[in-house]
Amino acid sequence: MPATERAVELAVAAARAAADRKAEEIIALDVSEQLVLTDVFLIASGTNERQVGAIVDAVEEALFHLGAKPVRREGKAAGRWVLVDFGDVVVHVQHQEDRVYYALERLWKDCPLIELPPDARGADQGAEA
Repeated sequence: MPATERAVELAVAAARAAADRKAEEIIALDVSEQLVLTDVFLIASGTNERQVGAIVDAVEEALFHLGAKPVRREGKAAGRWVLVDFGDVVVHVQHQEDRVYYALERLWKDCPLIELPPDARGADQGAEA
């Protein structure tokens, strides 16, 4: 069963908020077939700890306006890899170095990508569409 419409709606809103803070390499993975706990992983990169924090703040604010509150948040103090669990969507914001090292896309490569609109793809991908 693919990700719910609500999960996709939240993922797109989170991606747009991240893109507004110049996040890079924003992708959404439909993990609903692999995990029972969530439908979508949204992954984005920041170039430094401060930007990672700003991206997380923007995502939380955007999803709050859609009625979604974080169930759990981890890693914000360090600013290297912040995980924010909204139930239907888990947002991973990683420092670029950590993104390469942990390679979440490779770990979840069997999961289909969710097509994001051009304004939600990030600073490095928005003009490609």
